[in-house]
Amino acid sequence: MQPRIFARCLGTLAVLLAMLTIAPPAVQASPQEDNKEVSRLLEDMKVQAAALDKDSQELEAFTRSNLSWQSHATELNLIKERINAIGKTIGRLQELRGSASPWQVEAIDRIIPVAQKLASNTTAAIEHLDKNPLRLNTPEYQQYVKSNAEAASQLASMVKEFVDYGKTRTSLEAYERRLELPNK
Repeated sequence: MQPRIFARCLGTLAVLLAMLTIAPPAVQASPQEDNKEVSRLLEDMKVQAAALDKDSQELEAFTRSNLSWQSHATELNLIKERINAIGKTIGRLQELRGSASPWQVEAIDRIIPVAQKLASNTTAAIEHLDKNPLRLNTPEYQQYVKSNAEAASQLASMVKEFVDYGKTRTSLEAYERRLELPNK
């Protein structure tokens, strides 16, 4: 893929970045019940974030090798596609935010800034690669890639922990109902 053609792909990433900077809708009274669709979307994002983490770590490893700019471009394009998929999931989560339980709202609110950082760093890395395809060893490019790998790991870990929390909470509530324990 030519670097200039690659740069044209930035439009989708720019739209995602703009969408993520839009303020979430006003918080309505949150019900205590978990929203099943939000839980399902967080499960989906857990898988998406794990794949993004893997690809981001791989690209970061590329910076310590002599791979061609084309290899970097291919991996960056895959990362961009994964971030765009996560962005679509976040968009739907934002739509459902008003009907989410308090912990689900917290998950949505914590995910957004990390996704924004990923989109921003990926855009910067793509732009750098487009302008300087033969300068992959510059500290600037390596910092974008390293920062992306760290943010991808943070996102994957955070989403996994929220999903695990939701499952544990649901299981605990089921035990409380079966044992007929008083509500707190």
